This record gives sequence, C-alpha cells and structure tokens, in this order.
Amino acid sequence: MDCHTDNGFRPSLHSKDHGQLLDVIDLLRSQRINHYIRLPQLIVCGDQSSGKSSVLEAVSGVRFPTKENLCTRFATELVLRRDTVATAKVAIVPSNQRSDQEKEKLLAFEAPCVRIDTIPSVIDAAREAMGLGSGTKAFSDDVLRVEISGPEQSHLTLVDLPGLIHAEGRQQSAEDVKLVTSLVHSYMANTRSIILAIVSAKNDRANQIMTKFARDADPKGVRTIGIITKPDTLRTGSDSEQAFVDLAGNKDVVFRLGWHVLKNRDDNNRECSAEERDRQERDFLSQGTWMSLPPKTLGIGTLKPRLSTLLKDQILSELPNLICDIQAGIDECRSTLTRLGEPRRTLQEQRLYLVRTSQSFSSLIKAAIDGVYFHKFFGDAMTPAGFEKRLRAVVQDALLEFEKDMRREGHYQEITEETSPRKKADTPRQILRSEFLDDVRELMRRSRGCELPGTFNPLIIGDLFYQQSKPWKRLVERYSDRILKATRTSLELISLYTTNEATSEGLIREIIDPAIEKYAGRLAKKVEEILDPHQEGHPITYNHYFTETIQKARKEYAKKDQVQQLNNFFKIKPDMGSSYVNSHQGFDTGVLLEALNQRTEADMDRYACSEAVDCIEAYYKVVIKVIVDNFAVLGIESCVLGGLFDTFSPEVVLELDDSLIKSIAAETEES
Repeated sequence: MDCHTDNGFRPSLHSKDHGQLLDVIDLLRSQRINHYIRLPQLIVCGDQSSGKSSVLEAVSGVRFPTKENLCTRFATELVLRRDTVATAKVAIVPSNQRSDQEKEKLLAFEAPCVRIDTIPSVIDAAREAMGLGSGTKAFSDDVLRVEISGPEQSHLTLVDLPGLIHAEGRQQSAEDVKLVTSLVHSYMANTRSIILAIVSAKNDRANQIMTKFARDADPKGVRTIGIITKPDTLRTGSDSEQAFVDLAGNKDVVFRLGWHVLKNRDDNNRECSAEERDRQERDFLSQGTWMSLPPKTLGIGTLKPRLSTLLKDQILSELPNLICDIQAGIDECRSTLTRLGEPRRTLQEQRLYLVRTSQSFSSLIKAAIDGVYFHKFFGDAMTPAGFEKRLRAVVQDALLEFEKDMRREGHYQEITEETSPRKKADTPRQILRSEFLDDVRELMRRSRGCELPGTFNPLIIGDLFYQQSKPWKRLVERYSDRILKATRTSLELISLYTTNEATSEGLIREIIDPAIEKYAGRLAKKVEEILDPHQEGHPITYNHYFTETIQKARKEYAKKDQVQQLNNFFKIKPDMGSSYVNSHQGFDTGVLLEALNQRTEADMDRYACSEAVDCIEAYYKVVIKVIVDNFAVLGIESCVLGGLFDTFSPEVVLELDDSLIKSIAAETEES
C-alpha cells in the first residue's frame, strides 16, 4: 500500500480511513501484540521536567496531573481520534510480569464513561491501582491507555514514556534509574518507532542527554524528530538562544524529520485555557530570532498535523512488513497449537495424545534412518540445522571419516623405508624398517621357543599386532560417542517438532535419554566383542588376501634388489634418471644371472624378523578392514539405528504406566 499516488494525492489528514488505520494498530497494541511484534508508533522521550506532559496537554487539549509528575511514572498511551462527539476513556494495560490475579484486577479498572474534565482524577486513581500510591514502588511496567475523541482532535496516537533520571535521589532509587533507562531504551530500539526527542531550553545545549540517546538508537537520524520546549526561558539575544535556534533549524544535531519548537505554560499562567495557551505561544514565536525559522516548525498548531502525517506515513511504509510479521506469528501459533493437540485433562486423553504423537515421531524416525528427506521437517540440507536432522547422512559421514582415521591413525607405528617429515602431532610415529627389525629381533630373543634358526614363533605375530593396533579402541570410542550424540540430537529435534516444548522435555527425560543409554550400553558391549578377539590370543584369518599381501611384499623386495643388482652390473647410476643400456656393449649372461641370484641373508635371525614383519603388516591390513565393517554393521546399524524405530512407537505408549503418562503428557500452565 502506498500513501502517494501518481497524481500526488495524499489521503486526507482527518479522513475516515486514516482513523481506521490507526485504530487497527491501536487494537493490536491493546491486545499486547507489541510484546511479540514491533508496531509502528510515536514515542515521547525526554528528561524529567523536560516538558513532556505539557506537550501532551498541548496536543490533546486535556489537562494531565502535574503533582509529583504522576503521568511520567508509567508509560502513557494517548489515543486521539476526530469525532463529532467528545468522549474519553481510561484503561490500564497490565505488564506481562503481573500475576493473573493482578492482571484481572487492573483490566477491571477500565472506566468507559469518563468525562474529559475528570481525566486527571481518573489517572490519579489508575496510579493507585498500579500500586504507585503506597510508596512501595516509584515506577510501573504497566501502560495507562487514555482515549480521547472530539471534533478538534487529530488522528494521532502517542506513547509518553517516563522521564529519564540522571541520578538517584530521595524519591528515586538507583534501581528506578536503571528501570526507566531500560524501558526508554527498549521503546527507542524498535525500528518502527518514531522518536519524539523532547529537549528543554532550560538546560544547556551541551547537557542534553536525550539527543545522545536518540543518536544511539537512530544513528542516521531517519526516524527522530526533535521538540524544543520552554524557549521563553532563554535570554533574548543571548548565545544560548542562538544555539537553540540553530538546533531548531536542523543545523547542529541533524534529524531527517527535523525539529519543532513549542512554548509551554509557565508557573504564572498554569491555569489558563488551551486557547489562551495557544495565543501566547503564537505571540512569542512570531517575534525575535524565532521568526527566522520556517513557520511549519513552530507552535502546536502545526505540530499536531505534522505528527499525524508522520505516524500515518510510518504505518503505511511498515504495513507490508508488519503484515508479514503478523502472518509469521499466526503460522507459528498454529504450529504450536497443532503440537499441543487436543485437551489432555484425563488420563485417557493424555495416552491418546501420546499415541498420535508417537505415530508422527516414528514416521520421521524411519525417514531419517532410511535417508528419505521429503518431509518439510528436514529443511535445507545445506544449512547446519537441516543437516543434523538427516540422521542417515550424519551417520554415513561419520563412518566414512572413521574409515579414513583408522587408515591414517589406526597403527601405533608407521614403518617406512626412509624418514619423511611428520604431518601432524597426532599421527603415528614413524620408524625406519631397519630400526623396527632391530626391535623385532629383541622381542624374538626374549620370546624364543623351540623354533629352528631362520624361523620365528607364530605367536610373535600376535604380540606385534596387539602393539600396532593399540589406537583402535580410542578411535572406535570416539566415533561411538559422536554417532550416539548425533542420534540423540535427531531424536530431540523430532520430539520438538511433533509435540510442544513441555511434552518434549518429558519425552526426552522419560523415553529418549533412557533409550540412548540402552543403545550406548549395547554398542559398548558389541564393540568389546568386535575388538577383544584381536586384542588377545593368537591371530586367526582364512582370508586369501593375507597370503596375497605377503607374496606381493616379497616380490616388491625382490624387485628392488634386482634393480639394484642390474644397476651395479651395468654401472647405471640411479640419479641419472634413465635405465637405458647400450645394446652394442657385450656382456656375459651367465655372470648377469649370477649377479641377480646372489642375494642371501647370512643373519638367520634378521631374516626371520623380516619374514615376521611382512606377516604382521599383511595381517594388520586384513583385520582393519574387518573392524571397520563390523563396527558399522554389527555396532552402529544393529545396536543403535536398528532400534530407533521402536524408541517411541504406539506400542511403547500403550505399555507405559499411568504415572509416566501423566508425567509426560499432562497439560502444564504454559501449555
């Protein structure tokens, strides 16, 4: 909706549509929608005794209580509407911090037939109802709503906030200072609020804290209008007067909405009529240096339509986003109501509610395990929130990382032919094969049995393997914890989606957490079964891959030795980068054959050590593949994912005892 048409037409300032537009926003505010959604509004902010109450009187034409600044002890919502009949209405909108009993009492205060001349006394009574008359509290979070209609009124709604306090005193404690400052800041932080920054000319320009507060809340000054009060207190022709004239001319503190100047009643003419007050203001502002300012920025006569237009334009500009926010709030409420389900006063209703919830829960669990993510619950896979709901994807990702870590970190030592720089601090330490053979020789010497020289005790393979596979348990436990945590997260998110927060907490406490503990126990026992056979006893395998690996290793060593012998025979240097032999050079093939077959190991123990190392490396490669697959299939699939579908199924609900049903599904005060 646009307030400007192509032909430059603007809706009438006092049109019926204008009033209805403000009525809609005021209705939303009266229903306390502003606690959840920011509403467009005009807020009046300033120091104590800055003249805020006088501004309200000038705008509305109604006298407000001035004794002890009563109207600034709480936020006052002033609702003005143009009508043929003069009426007034005063009500209290209780704070959310009030108890239900206090809210009911304050709401009952509403006085629909207030006369305009009795408004001050009604406001005094409202102050007493809020508990501000007994001296126990100085300020209230409640809102006083004053509705005034009449033929002279503009379509306008203002929210007058308590005046800012600079220091604690006899009537205002440090806690009061903090409360008022926090309240004013919260209203000013609403980006849909237009700030009326009241600045009193009685205070030096440099001491105006209100302009700083406005700048903090509105750094670019796009939604602030400044109002200068008490200009008659300035000495004519003084530097101070010129400073405030410059301020009013938007030359000092610049606001996009500009400034306005008002002359309030002083102590000598406090009882004068509204007409007399307006005449005195016109006389004052039509003389001296104030005449240099644009007429539209002077006096109450131009301020009222100016504010009315500002509020209307602000509402129209924010209306599309406001409608979206309200619709989003409605959708969220409907979603919450759906999760709350039907009333659950009786045990039968509570059990039925859990049965229906369990059906939705089980359906989403099955989809998460099967990797079928069509339901809107799973959201966007490219976001962290969407990914953690996709349990199968999370588990697959973890198991693939587990396989990589087992290959990179699963061995205690990395046996190499030559040293190379270590990549990470947590990777296996490197050891030269020659050094490792020395370690194996010492182990064989200490474990020698009846074997012949050049052979080794088969049990030595077990000792070497147990040492080499030490990191397995740590890695398996790490990924067990990771997958169990991901599983619990998925179950928790599904429970929050299928039911309300209170019931979800009960499900997590009574159903999900015990189930996760059960799955964790099963997994730990299965992991122990998988690892134990490879942590003690003698190695066993009937996989042909074991012998094939040994044969490949021996062929590789033989090939390396033959290459070395050929290089020596033909006098080829390895660093020449070529193995080409000149065919014109004759050689004795018998000598060549002898050279290729002269490799023997005179040290029988070292030969046995080399054979043992080949066996341990081949056996390790066979077993690590078995461990990875068994952990994924026998551990994760069978002990964790395989039981998730029955975690919270209708059958489980039917078997729950009555006390547990009440603990989980009984309605709470929040629900």
